[in-house]
Amino acid sequence: MTKAMARHILVKTEAQAAALKKRIAGGEAFDILARKYSTCPSGKKGGDLGEVRPGQMVRVIDQVIFKKPLRDVHGPIKSQFGYHLVQVFFRD
Repeated sequence: MTKAMARHILVKTEAQAAALKKRIAGGEAFDILARKYSTCPSGKKGGDLGEVRPGQMVRVIDQVIFKKPLRDVHGPIKSQFGYHLVQVFFRD
């Protein structure tokens, strides 16, 4: 069974997601920014989504988690919930 460990930040606007991505690239901690800005309940855990299996997340996020390179911060990715930044730690 395929599974992955990932974290994300969910915000309302593409501009906010892009600004947060720049801050992460500049060395700010993903988990601290997730706690401060993410509108998803996972924000309280630094954006940690825990163990994710295919089909658990909305399709656009699922595709990032199971197809994009590990450790990179991907996004902004638009879904019906807003704009996401996604980082995947491992998958097997």
